[in-house]
Amino acid sequence: MTIQKLLEKEREYLNFFFEHLDVKKAEEMLQLLFNCKGVFFFSGVGKSELVAKKIAVTLTSTGSKALYLSPLNALHGDIAMVSDKDIFVLVSKSGESEELLNIIPFLRNRGVKLIALVSNAASRLAKSCDFVMNLPLERELCPFDLVPTTSTTIQMIFGDIIAVALMGLKNFSMDTFALNHPAGRIGKRTSVKVKDLMLVGSNLPLCKPKDTLRSTLVELSNKRCGCVLIVDEAKHLLGIFTDGDLRRALQSYGANVLETLMDQLMNSNPRLISADELAWKAMQLMESDQKHAITVLPVTDEDKKIIGLIKMHDIVQAGI
Repeated sequence: MTIQKLLEKEREYLNFFFEHLDVKKAEEMLQLLFNCKGVFFFSGVGKSELVAKKIAVTLTSTGSKALYLSPLNALHGDIAMVSDKDIFVLVSKSGESEELLNIIPFLRNRGVKLIALVSNAASRLAKSCDFVMNLPLERELCPFDLVPTTSTTIQMIFGDIIAVALMGLKNFSMDTFALNHPAGRIGKRTSVKVKDLMLVGSNLPLCKPKDTLRSTLVELSNKRCGCVLIVDEAKHLLGIFTDGDLRRALQSYGANVLETLMDQLMNSNPRLISADELAWKAMQLMESDQKHAITVLPVTDEDKKIIGLIKMHDIVQAGI
């Protein structure tokens, strides 16, 4: 079967899941999790084990207390972590995994609430749990309908939906996300601010509105920022003039443009950003108009007074 046909088949099977999922039941499960005063435990066997681990870590990183617990290790001491305040989610396509069925009596002894996340609502696992969330599965993408393919995909999709829904209910903020992800690109995107990277003071390329282009070229060249910022005596931003503006001015006016005043050449409506915004937002703002992408962004205060300049190069160098 060709890749194209497999893509079409997978789309068909995923559409079956979306069209037949009991949304009301999913909302009930969401409320159970939201009202939980303890920890969400997830467990599974085989491919479902990997999915259960992924759901647990996604929930943890988005503000919920969640852990993966191996059914084997649970029977060898780890079940001691589980209390009657917790919810235990057992992930299984068939709902007939003996390893999961074996731990249910011991979980019940601890008073934990059991949720079956299955694709077989008539299974033994479903019948043994307090709440059943059935994930409708037409069939596996595998030509023999055996290898877990579509089934694990819909498990992952459902887990992500639950995680994001809980984020909303808990008013999970970007600041909290940053606290949970201090390292790597995610950490930098959610913590590094414009003020951490912007140029300030004598490094800023500045000129006055009545300066000529000829006199401004020295500042444009020496500061190597790709622009000059046109300001008044109080350093309120009036406009910006970039390397691109210089090329366009030379093409339009020739050498005579050198005596033209900057207030006639500047862009008086540049994109701006505040120092307390995330540097990642500055990058997004620079790229917001692909036909007119920019590489520098003036940083101003509430009164439009220039306090800095942030460059795309510095954002990229920071690993954002």
